[in-house]
Amino acid sequence: MHEHPLPFFQSSFLIKRISFTNIMEFLRFLSFLSLAMVVSHAAVAPETYWKSMLPNTPMPKAFTDLLNDDKSTDVQVGVGKGGVSVHAPGTNVGVGKGGVSVHAPGTNVGVGKGGVSVHAPGTTVGVGKGGGVSVHAPKSKPEGDCEKVYVGKGGVVVRCHHKGKPTNVHVSPFSYKYAANDDQLKDDPNVALFFLQKDLHRGNSMNLHFTKTTTPSSNFLPRKVADSIPFSSEKLPELYTRFAVKPDTVESESMKKTITECEQKPMEGEKKLCATSLEAMVDFSTTELGKNVKAISTEVNSDKKRTTPLKYTIEGAKKVTAATRAVVCHKQSYPYAVFYCHKTTTTEAYVVSLVGEDDTKGKAVAVCHTDTAKWNPKHLAFRVLKVKPGTTPVCHFLPEDHVVWVPY
Repeated sequence: MHEHPLPFFQSSFLIKRISFTNIMEFLRFLSFLSLAMVVSHAAVAPETYWKSMLPNTPMPKAFTDLLNDDKSTDVQVGVGKGGVSVHAPGTNVGVGKGGVSVHAPGTNVGVGKGGVSVHAPGTTVGVGKGGGVSVHAPKSKPEGDCEKVYVGKGGVVVRCHHKGKPTNVHVSPFSYKYAANDDQLKDDPNVALFFLQKDLHRGNSMNLHFTKTTTPSSNFLPRKVADSIPFSSEKLPELYTRFAVKPDTVESESMKKTITECEQKPMEGEKKLCATSLEAMVDFSTTELGKNVKAISTEVNSDKKRTTPLKYTIEGAKKVTAATRAVVCHKQSYPYAVFYCHKTTTTEAYVVSLVGEDDTKGKAVAVCHTDTAKWNPKHLAFRVLKVKPGTTPVCHFLPEDHVVWVPY
C-alpha cells in the first residue's frame, strides 16, 4: 500500500496532476482496497487489540489520548438492485445507476452522467462532458497552520508548518548512548526531569517541567496502515513527500532524528523496538515481560500550559513492583505515534504524588536506573547531576506521553 499514497488529499498535487484518468484509477484502487480487506479480514482497532491481549490492564491516559475518535474499523459491503456500496470508517464507495461516488474524510468524488467532480478540503475539481477541468483551491496555508494528511484506512495525521529552519533538534535524553551538547543543557525542558534516587522522598522539592512531544495530534495508526509505511532513513525523501514535509525544516530534522535513533543498535544487555503502532508495542512488552503487565504514565492535573518549570513538593512515592524488569516507551517526534521502547533489567519504577506551588496536583512516574555503567559518559543525566557512569542510581520522571510497562 505504501506504493500508492492517496494524492487526492493534497491540493497542491491535485492542481498539477488531476485528470479523468487519475480519478478513475483512484476509484478502482479504493474499491479494490476496501473489497480486499473484506475478503481477508477486517482490521482490528488498536483499543480492541489491547482488550483482547490485556483484558485486565487499564489503558493509561498517555495512550488513550492518542486513539482516533473513529472507533469502528469494520468494512461493510452491500450488493443490491441499486449497485454495490462499500462502507469503511469515514469512507463510502457507491456504484449504482447514477455512476460512482466516493466519500472519504473531507473528500467527495462523484462520477455520473454530468462528469466527474472532486471535493477535497478547500479544493474543488470538476470534469464535465466537454472534457474541461476546473480546479479551485485555496492559497497555500501560512507556516504555523495545520492540515490533515490521510495515509490509508483509519490513518490520519495532522501536519503543522513551523516557521524558520530547524534549530536545536536534540537527541533524545532517554537514549543512553548519546552525548548531550551545551545547547541541550540550556534549553531542553527534560533537563529538569533527572534527579538522584536519594532525593526521592517525602517533603523534597524539585523544579520540574512536564511536557508532551510537540508533534500535534500524532495519533496511533492501525497496525496494517503503519506496517505499510516505510520506516527507514533510506526512504526519508519518500516519507517527506508522503507527509507533506519540506526538507531542511524542524519537521524533517525531527523525523530524521527519530529514525536514526531507532536504527541504532541497542546497548549491551538492552532490547529495544521502535513501535509504530500500539499493537506492536503490546506485543513487544508482553513478549519481554509476560501478559501479566500494567502500563502507567504521568498525569498532571493542570489546565495551564506551562513553558517554564514549576516547583513541586513530593507528598509520597510508592514502588510499582518488586521486579527490576521493565519496558519503558518514549514518545517520539513523528507525524504519527511512534514510541522508542527499551527493556532493561536494572530498573525500578515509582509512582510519585506531587503538589505544585500553585496547587497543581499530579502523579508522576519515576524510573530509576541502578546500573548506568554502559551509558555515554557525556549523557545529559551525568552533565546535569554531576556524577559519573556506574557510581549511583540515576532517576528521571517520565513526560506525560511516555509509558513504563512493569510485570505484576
